[in-house]
Amino acid sequence: MGVLSLAELQAERSGSAGRYDCIIKGDCVAALETLPEGSVDLVFADPPYYLQLANPLTRPDQSAVDAVDEDWDKFADFAAYDAFTRAWLLAVRRVLKRDGAIWVIGSYHNIFRVGAILQDLGFWILNDVVWRKVNPMPNFRGRRFTNAHETLIWATPSREGRKYTFNYDALKAGNDDVQVRSDWLFPLCTGGERLKDASGAKTHPTQKPEALLHRILAASTKPGDLVLDPFFGTGTTGAVARRLGRRYIGIEREQSYIEAAEARIAAVTPLAGPALVMEGGKRQEPRVAFAALVESGEVEVGETLQDAKGRFRAIVRADGSLDCGGVTGSIHRVGALVQGLPACNGWTYWHRRAANGLAPIDDARTSYRKRVAAAGA
Repeated sequence: MGVLSLAELQAERSGSAGRYDCIIKGDCVAALETLPEGSVDLVFADPPYYLQLANPLTRPDQSAVDAVDEDWDKFADFAAYDAFTRAWLLAVRRVLKRDGAIWVIGSYHNIFRVGAILQDLGFWILNDVVWRKVNPMPNFRGRRFTNAHETLIWATPSREGRKYTFNYDALKAGNDDVQVRSDWLFPLCTGGERLKDASGAKTHPTQKPEALLHRILAASTKPGDLVLDPFFGTGTTGAVARRLGRRYIGIEREQSYIEAAEARIAAVTPLAGPALVMEGGKRQEPRVAFAALVESGEVEVGETLQDAKGRFRAIVRADGSLDCGGVTGSIHRVGALVQGLPACNGWTYWHRRAANGLAPIDDARTSYRKRVAAAGA
């Protein structure tokens, strides 16, 4: 881990492709211009929300609320904020891989503007996710609903980016075998996780909980992926990435935040070995055509296949198609036609003789995948 200035990166621009697990100090747009095109797997962005606070916030007892009043959250007007948003999103789109993705978090102050600009620039929105806060700050004036959530947008650089990472099976396995919903319940960052300065004040006013970043990285990255955070703050993204075996690049212009992030990330112990293995499923496995099994001898030409109940029998032809009493075609098409159904999963419908009875031909596909993987190891 280290801190790099923009001048250092610009001086070695040709070698910056290998830079990771580092913090770049400077403006996010200028820093992004030093990174190679198509080099980043995932972006997590927590940009300024432009809260538009005109006056200090107070509680009913007139004590001051610790609000966001830093200069980095101030803009002249919505036009200035939109121009800033457009600039950093364009820069991010350039460095994202074609099948990479971006997560952006915001509140009602800014997230609708960010979402519209994302779409204007050609990003393709996959989901919006609601982070519902267990312990939100109350609405002290009693004039509005308690603002108890923030919104995340998950998107790909374009509609054509169809191979983005989504660890569906791993998420489902960790959620008691139930699909994970788009409303997430996490507490605000409090207690020992909250970074504070020597006086006991918050180091950063909007530090995000590590649990939120854990969910995002577990859902949409693989071990070894490169994660970019253009608004790094005190390094939540970097800390979670390091723990989960991902690489990271952070961009931050405030020296106090950088120092806090460095110390925080250095204290993280990375996970390794079995702890980092992701639960997989069929959709993560490489596609295998039935013809490949025939060509390799995993399934023999002329072999007879049948359904589990023995009602239909089909002969395997040399081109990988089946012939079931004159009904011909793929394993899926023939399975559907003989049953009078619109569709059929031929891998699980058709069976072959095995030592202990019948086995679906999907077992042959699994065996083939293992052979190919062993040959490439």
